[in-house]
Amino acid sequence: MAIGHEKLDVYRLSIQYVAWVFEKVGTLNGIFRTARDQWLRASQSIPLNIAEGNGKTAEADRRRFFEIARGSALECAAIQDILVIGKALGKIESRERKVELDRMAQMLSRLGGRGYSLKENMADHGNYGVDFDFDHDFDGDS
Repeated sequence: MAIGHEKLDVYRLSIQYVAWVFEKVGTLNGIFRTARDQWLRASQSIPLNIAEGNGKTAEADRRRFFEIARGSALECAAIQDILVIGKALGKIESRERKVELDRMAQMLSRLGGRGYSLKENMADHGNYGVDFDFDHDFDGDS
């Protein structure tokens, strides 16, 4: 028997992400301690806020928790950038996980009733042919 939030694809995806973060943080010590602690907190915030938001009956409350979860997903992407420049995380592995984070952010925006849009041209950041609007037509933006 699954509880309501456990039925959500975004929740299951966020739990998989947290499991990956748990694996990765075991190698982060010393100068990466602060990033490690923040990454653990932000990654866990995603499924926790999804669960809490899904339990709310008032739309404004649901939206607020889904927006917090979305913000935590974007924060995790920024933490991954920090770890990449510090050579504690590989670029390719980070890029793969950022696709998942972007997917979570889109799903959470839909659950919260808001549109999600990229504010920057992803080609400037080396998207390597990934179609971030997920209509799979490869717009030629890369």
